[in-house]
Amino acid sequence: MEQRWANAWRPTINEKQFIEEALRSEIRVDGRRLYDYRRLTIKFGREDGSSEVQLGETHVMGYVTGQLVQPYRDRSNEGTLAIFTEFSPMADPSFEPGRPGESAIELGRVVDRGLRESRAVDMESLCVVAGKSVWAIRVDLHIIDNGGNLIDAANIAALAALSTFRRPECSVGGGDSQEIIVHDPEERDPIALTIHHFPIAVTFAFFSEGNTLVIDPTYKEEAVMGGRMTVTMNSNGDVCAIQKAGGDGILSSDVVRCLRIASLKAAEMTTKIKEAVETYNAEVALKKVKRHPLLVAQKITVPDVEMKEASFEKMKNSDGDMESSPNQASTSRTNTNASVGRPKIWDPYSTSAPSISSSQLPGTVCTSNEPNEDQIMQTDEESKPDLRNDQISNATGVSSAIHQENSPPKSLKDAVKPKNKRKKNAERIAR
Repeated sequence: MEQRWANAWRPTINEKQFIEEALRSEIRVDGRRLYDYRRLTIKFGREDGSSEVQLGETHVMGYVTGQLVQPYRDRSNEGTLAIFTEFSPMADPSFEPGRPGESAIELGRVVDRGLRESRAVDMESLCVVAGKSVWAIRVDLHIIDNGGNLIDAANIAALAALSTFRRPECSVGGGDSQEIIVHDPEERDPIALTIHHFPIAVTFAFFSEGNTLVIDPTYKEEAVMGGRMTVTMNSNGDVCAIQKAGGDGILSSDVVRCLRIASLKAAEMTTKIKEAVETYNAEVALKKVKRHPLLVAQKITVPDVEMKEASFEKMKNSDGDMESSPNQASTSRTNTNASVGRPKIWDPYSTSAPSISSSQLPGTVCTSNEPNEDQIMQTDEESKPDLRNDQISNATGVSSAIHQENSPPKSLKDAVKPKNKRKKNAERIAR
């Protein structure tokens, strides 16, 4: 204890008088007003249940863990909540490792009283099997830097860590319905704690025998102050706890004034904590969203000259006019015009206009008086088209017919082809 007091910072007489004179003039050393808080920053770690709070130069980290334990006999259907503090010598030379000092014990008790005694956390929701297994929630507060007002910063860190903590979901199974199954977070989403309200600790410092009152004292102001009182309230104005840590006595009117100021500050701090928690939850939810690439519709075109053998056989079976023999299947220009899915080529010597009847479509029965294959004349081998090309062109379907209908009309000169001339000359020679 003596070693700790020896390492503590002690202001000189001039520094003490300067701070007190400035407070009488309602001016603080850091430029704040009497009832203003320092800048508050709340950050969260990668894992749920971890927080980092910086209040001015004061730096505190909070970490929440949970495990299944056996409940107390007098409260068999309620979980437990415990607060543990750790004062590192890195934060303040007066802090020593090992057994906690008076300041560490006081800090843990004030935060524990504000959270547990006010029933801020629903303890009954932590029960898994009454009288056998409940969740025990542990809050570890690590002091990284002591810049004054550790109680308020530690209380905010504990609330922020509890708000983001998620415990695994449990179910009861087995033959006797007493076996507890803890599900992996990947199987079932963890469950958040049920927090009814946010008890906010507001610390007041008294100077000049209680005539001057300030909130959120700094490290140097704590060394000069004559007394201190911590009020824990929620945004509804309910008093959760009051702690008067010795020093100069204060009047009842000063206590009432402190309660009014604490009610306003508790509402402001509650709003800041909720906004920080909502931002963190939104970021976590955004990371869990699985993004899929957009499916762009592509236009599929079937080539006119490519077709699978199976499709050709199917079209061949559906056409009753086609025969299985390759020699009999080879027809003249008239047979080509009567094929399925291909429009007739206009013959200048014919008396009827070219048209596509319903009998030429697949799967229909021919009822017209058109000549069959026995009545069709066969051309010579030079004018006979290739069987494979005719079969592929016949399989293009109605889509090719529509395409040819949209093309410009052909003239008489285009219809008369050289092979017709050769045929006519051959007939004249034969006569």
